[in-house]
Amino acid sequence: MDAVFKALADPSRRALLDRLRADNGQSLRELSVGLDMSRQAVTKHLAVLEAANLVSAVRTGRQRLHYLNAAPISDISQRWIGHYDRDRIHALADLKLVLEGSPMSHTSAVDSTVAPEFVHTSYIRTTPEQLWRALTEPEFTRRYWGGTALRSDWTPGSPVLWQHGPDQEFRDIGGEVLEADPYRLLSYRWHNYQPEHAEHFGWSAERLAELREEPLSVVTFTLEPAGQNVKLTVVHNGFAGETEMLRTVSGANERSGGWPELLSSLKTLLETGEPLRE
Repeated sequence: MDAVFKALADPSRRALLDRLRADNGQSLRELSVGLDMSRQAVTKHLAVLEAANLVSAVRTGRQRLHYLNAAPISDISQRWIGHYDRDRIHALADLKLVLEGSPMSHTSAVDSTVAPEFVHTSYIRTTPEQLWRALTEPEFTRRYWGGTALRSDWTPGSPVLWQHGPDQEFRDIGGEVLEADPYRLLSYRWHNYQPEHAEHFGWSAERLAELREEPLSVVTFTLEPAGQNVKLTVVHNGFAGETEMLRTVSGANERSGGWPELLSSLKTLLETGEPLRE
């Protein structure tokens, strides 16, 4: 956390974070416009922010786009605030709805010429093998997904089955494994909205039918060893603009914590044995 506080202490670096919060996914050239500092100085500040995991970068085509990564802010909130008020942790974790990410060395399941709509980077004190189990085994997913379990044989072309409660059957609701390299990379096509979602969000049948016309998106997990931790990068893209699904998975929908909440719960489960929610 020392690196985070050091990075935040400089007003120029805070200004860069403010720019990314207002308009995430900017190139070095875009970030440098209008600033009272040279491009070289901006580059140095970005390096400090990246080292602190406050900024991550995704290469899209020839560009390197920078994204605000609020995961360290959530870690700070969990250390000093969570003991007193867990609900406030969830509120602060919603800061992660901004796009965030890191360079991906494998992009066959994601179009590298298109800027991702949601990117999240976190460091989890675990092993690649254990993290892979947490992403793929229903006994794990059920714990940090709040009762929802995923099941598949995790080979390309196989369906990803969902169980929305212990009394329900596993169902095929549109998910499909696109790529699976155990302990390193997992990518699958995301599901469409279901009646359970309409009930949760209070949508009419007409609204549900309208939302189900949205194209199916893709989520990709990249696992990279990082000392005693594993660096987990989650890229979720393929949305047709600012869709309701993008708002839901990013946590922008006030009734959904999205990936920020799920990944916080996953991290807590692997590091402490108890998820943020069950």
